[in-house]
Amino acid sequence: MSTARKDPKGQNWIRTGQLSWRVRAALVLLLLSATATVWVTNRLLTDRFTESTRNRAELRLALYSGNLLSELRRNAIVPQLLARDPTLIAALQSSDFSQSTQRLISFVEEIGAASLMLLDRDGRTVAATDRNRLGEQHRSAAYFVDPVRSNSTVFSTIQREAGGYSFTYSRRLEDSSGVLGVIVVEVDLQKFERAWSGISDAVFVTNSAGTIILATEPRWRGLAPAQALSQQTPENAIERAIRVTADWTALPADAYLRGEAVMRMDSRIPFRGWQMTSFTTYASIRERVNGVLALEIMGFAILLALSFYALSRRTAFRMALFQRESAELRALNARLQREIAERERVQKTLEVAEQTLAQSSKLAALGEMSAAVSHELNQPLAAMKTYLAGARLLLRRNRPEEALSSFGRIDDLIERMGAITRQLKSYARKGQEALSPINMGDALAASLAMMEPQLRQRQVQITQILPDRPVLVMGDRMRIEQVMVNLLRNALDATKSVRDPEVEIILAAGETATLTVRDNGHGIRDFESIFEPFYTTKQPGDGVGLGLAISSGIVNDLGGRLTARNGQHGGAVFEMQLPILEDGLEAAE
Repeated sequence: MSTARKDPKGQNWIRTGQLSWRVRAALVLLLLSATATVWVTNRLLTDRFTESTRNRAELRLALYSGNLLSELRRNAIVPQLLARDPTLIAALQSSDFSQSTQRLISFVEEIGAASLMLLDRDGRTVAATDRNRLGEQHRSAAYFVDPVRSNSTVFSTIQREAGGYSFTYSRRLEDSSGVLGVIVVEVDLQKFERAWSGISDAVFVTNSAGTIILATEPRWRGLAPAQALSQQTPENAIERAIRVTADWTALPADAYLRGEAVMRMDSRIPFRGWQMTSFTTYASIRERVNGVLALEIMGFAILLALSFYALSRRTAFRMALFQRESAELRALNARLQREIAERERVQKTLEVAEQTLAQSSKLAALGEMSAAVSHELNQPLAAMKTYLAGARLLLRRNRPEEALSSFGRIDDLIERMGAITRQLKSYARKGQEALSPINMGDALAASLAMMEPQLRQRQVQITQILPDRPVLVMGDRMRIEQVMVNLLRNALDATKSVRDPEVEIILAAGETATLTVRDNGHGIRDFESIFEPFYTTKQPGDGVGLGLAISSGIVNDLGGRLTARNGQHGGAVFEMQLPILEDGLEAAE
């Protein structure tokens, strides 16, 4: 029976019978899907986990056999080395065994063997790592008889009275007189039994005769594999049949151990026909498969519950979703408005900062140019002041001809000041004016003439070393003289605090024209900043730190270089190197 329900607007009709049919069909389809998925998953995971368990068991078995073989081979070489030990041979020859036991104890710690014994030619223990065994007789033991008869290392497997086996390597010690004794090395293979017992597998090792010599079950040692497995407590036949019938795996059991189906793995050890066998249970596989199936069933159950919940809560969920999206959009809109306002504020702040930075750059450039002009005009102005004072004095003494000579020098200085203001382009421009051949000697003489007022005031010894022939360079005489004046002034300033100031001027012509100005001042302390603008060591008011910066720029513009260093006997040394003219042609440096 189906019923009809009219929506509030009266336009659509919903048949509840059709809706129930669809829900039932979806439920049946979900159950069928769950059943098919669980069945397929169980089948696939069973095969997969069984195969992976077998692979891990094979890998573990290979690892066990490899470790066992490695231990045997590692100890096989020990008797051969100890048989050549001169200390042990000497002890057997002299029958003095006071230090032999201690020597064997030191060896066993390095070798890692279970124990070491030294037997004399009569089979008596004369040295051993276990002091309780000293004096024991082993004349009839295989590890004594066999190596005495054979000139090689002998391996022996000896069954202990208390149970288990001991494994030894032995070799005889001999000299020219014959056999002196036998060294016996016991291999510690029981440590592998202890390691194997910490896992869920059962493991045993059989020798070439098929006897178990190592096993995780102590009762199996000394038995054949069939006898060892038959020693398990027999169970009721009906219970065992039920257990086998109810076994979840479709694979046949390789063996039965304690009544449970297990996988049996056999591996040959390449040592005297030994063989290793392991038994792995299926219990861990079933647990892993059941865990995955439980998760799948739980997932389908949750999916079914969510389906019913979704049918009843679909409308409410949509309303809540719409409300949440609306709130998120409002919050996003408010956040965007705040970000836009913040960006506009930052943009205005950036514009103000750019204007301030541009104004600061202009002021800095203006200040730098002003400092450069004042620095370069300071020297001519000082000279003009001195010449004016001299001319005034000459006029008072009625010596007009000499006064006119001073006025002529003042006129030259004024022309020089005009040229300096035009040529200060270290910081203003990089253009190159017309150059002409310049005699460096004449330029040096003019520079010294300009420095004459300062030289008269100071008691400075000036030493000049000039070549016989003129030294010609291609350049601007005014700018070259400007560099020379700056170097001479720096030398004079550097010798202010020296008792006997000296300035040495050397002009040399080689591959380059080199002018060297050396003083006996205190030298240069900071080479990295000496040619930087506004770097100075003078007191405030004595200089602005632009002389060397301007001079370096002028020399670089003329294709040369200006260098500074400290002299061997103190003081500073400045060198100006310019390309020299040879036969009217400019030589490259």
